[in-house]
Amino acid sequence: MFNNTFDGKKVFITGHTGFKGTWLTTWLLELGAEVHGFSNEVPTSPSAFEIINLADKITETRGDVTDFGLLKSSIEAFEPDFIFHLAAQALVSISYSDPLQTLNTNIMGVANIMEVSRSLQHKCTMVVVTSDKCYENVEWEWGYKETDHLGGKDIYSGSKGAAEVVFHAYYNSFFIDHSYVKVASARAGNVIGGGDWAKDRIIADCVRAWSVGNVVEVRSPAATRPWQHVLEPLSGYLALASELWNQDDSHSGESFNFGPISDKNRTVVEVIDSLSQYWNPKIAITDYFMVTGNVPFHEAGLLKLNCDKAIFHLDWEPSLTFDQCVELVGDWYDQYYNSKHKNMFSLTVDQIRFYCDQASAKKILWRL
Repeated sequence: MFNNTFDGKKVFITGHTGFKGTWLTTWLLELGAEVHGFSNEVPTSPSAFEIINLADKITETRGDVTDFGLLKSSIEAFEPDFIFHLAAQALVSISYSDPLQTLNTNIMGVANIMEVSRSLQHKCTMVVVTSDKCYENVEWEWGYKETDHLGGKDIYSGSKGAAEVVFHAYYNSFFIDHSYVKVASARAGNVIGGGDWAKDRIIADCVRAWSVGNVVEVRSPAATRPWQHVLEPLSGYLALASELWNQDDSHSGESFNFGPISDKNRTVVEVIDSLSQYWNPKIAITDYFMVTGNVPFHEAGLLKLNCDKAIFHLDWEPSLTFDQCVELVGDWYDQYYNSKHKNMFSLTVDQIRFYCDQASAKKILWRL
């Protein structure tokens, strides 16, 4: 898998306690990597990171990515072969209540990790993760390509667009002829999966409400998103890092989109309807949610990515159908809330293995 690139390697992950970071850390452990995490806190309660006891399986540093000195000393002490930068302020709602913190974390976090990495004197490959919201969204019907205009009509989107600008400025200033370090950025969004309890995310809102018998409040039921299981973009990040590590003519300095096939987009209501089947299929969907009409901040109605570049250059493509994606999500939360004999780490690993089996059945090359 991934040409055994990560077996025995040292991997540094910022934001390892978050939703994506937890799944990526678990997968890398399964691939035989030694992982060191860097994060300022466990972002939610409950959290997948704590539920599957990842702190007992890795080393970590608690600190903020805006703390350049601590970030630099942590990376230099660990001497990683790979760096995955996931640390970010990831919620649109918080960007409205605390715009300066969002801008500082999402822009200076990227600047700091690029500044640290350019001083490394050993072979290292880094993937900087931003978001599909880095594009200036004009809500057209076709997917955004990596060459489309960056921007944003809100603070969160603007911070992600600016992070990409900083990434490319650093690459062109310091990394084009770097002897040791290769870098790329990855763009994805609207991932779903077990263990996400972040505020104002539809799956998290659903399981919080349904687990105590409440109706979930929905702001924009007709909004369409490129829903994908968290393992889909993570396989892309790993495939990209493997390609950069193994190929001399790599795509260092480039950006890649990772998203579902465009015809797999679903509305918020369709996602709720599908997920509800894993809680009580006898209850009508109208008993599961209510539309509040309260949209306290700007939300895009349509957003999707063109992933042709990743498909062509990385031999990457999505592995799961929409139904398989929702089934994995529903099963994870059902086990957490309803099973008396749950081992959530084992379940998480089993879901990763199932995902890999699906990729293998489709003969997706990173799996072969």
